[in-house]
Amino acid sequence: MTDYTPDMVPQKKPFSLQMDPRSFEPATAEEKAQHDVMRESTTFFKDGIKRLSKNPLSMMSLAILVLLLITILVAPMIVPYKYSEVIRVDGQRDRSTTNLYPFTYSVMEQEKIDAGEKVFPHIFGTDELGRDYFIRVVYGARVSLAVGFFASIIVLVIGLLYGSVSGYVGGKTDIVMMRIVDIIYSLPDTLMVVMLSVVLDQLLGDSLKGTILASLGNNMISMFVVFGLLYWVGMARLVRGQILSIKNNEYVLAAKALGASSRRIILKHILPNCISVIFIATALQIPSAIFVESFLSFIGLGVQAPMPSLGSLANLARGGMQIYPYKMLFPALGICLIVLSFNLLGDGLRDAFDPRLRR
Repeated sequence: MTDYTPDMVPQKKPFSLQMDPRSFEPATAEEKAQHDVMRESTTFFKDGIKRLSKNPLSMMSLAILVLLLITILVAPMIVPYKYSEVIRVDGQRDRSTTNLYPFTYSVMEQEKIDAGEKVFPHIFGTDELGRDYFIRVVYGARVSLAVGFFASIIVLVIGLLYGSVSGYVGGKTDIVMMRIVDIIYSLPDTLMVVMLSVVLDQLLGDSLKGTILASLGNNMISMFVVFGLLYWVGMARLVRGQILSIKNNEYVLAAKALGASSRRIILKHILPNCISVIFIATALQIPSAIFVESFLSFIGLGVQAPMPSLGSLANLARGGMQIYPYKMLFPALGICLIVLSFNLLGDGLRDAFDPRLRR
């Protein structure tokens, strides 16, 4: 009889009812490697960011937006001109500073350069009043981005609260609230801006002078009011639909059985499970708000002078398109670049974070 060793595999005896020992042979190196190669632990957010980083269009759009944001924040610190400042040379008014082409200088500025002094270049030229056009485009982009962000926050807050209540309560409350949404959908936004501008101009009058809101003007305030009154309905419908599909899940019913309040169920159990869709919708709302602001400023219902906006700059450039086409090109290109970048980034966020599109 041979001595037993740990590496030996006993042979099954004929006619034995015992299990075959060969079924319990040690795993091969290849079989062990299959168990070692496992997906690393991650979170929903990290996994979404990883998917987003693999989308070249979204990453390019994000890089453009970051570069644009850095430019509008840093440029006013570097460029010595102000957006409403008529350029003067040594305190004297130079008539030749009007309608300069990009990277050109006026007569008095050229004399200073010939004398060995330094003059900051006019990157985009100057406008018809002799103001630096580059800094005006930078401030116009700043205004458009600020309007887009703040309008999106207004839409998010109102739509989130309204849609959450409508979807969670349901029944007759949901029917009444959704009919109100349908009525608001039928209101023309441009007409509402005009009406609110007239009404707010009469109500507020000169009461805004000396305050922060005075720089915005009645048109801008009425625009934010319109966003708060009209543009939240799409977000409300989206949130309502998400809550209707989630509120009957088992974990929500378990929370109700344990006595959790409706507020806690909405905040702790329902909204976190649809936050990705809400986040994506908010990202896509920003370019929509920017486009609306630019359109209203183009027709004279947006930002008031002297504060520039990309839409108002494009409107002022219409008169000299044949002689100075660059004046229309720069603000129009800024609007297209911002809106397109946000749309591509929003599409990438949707593909990366929307659970319905993930495999």
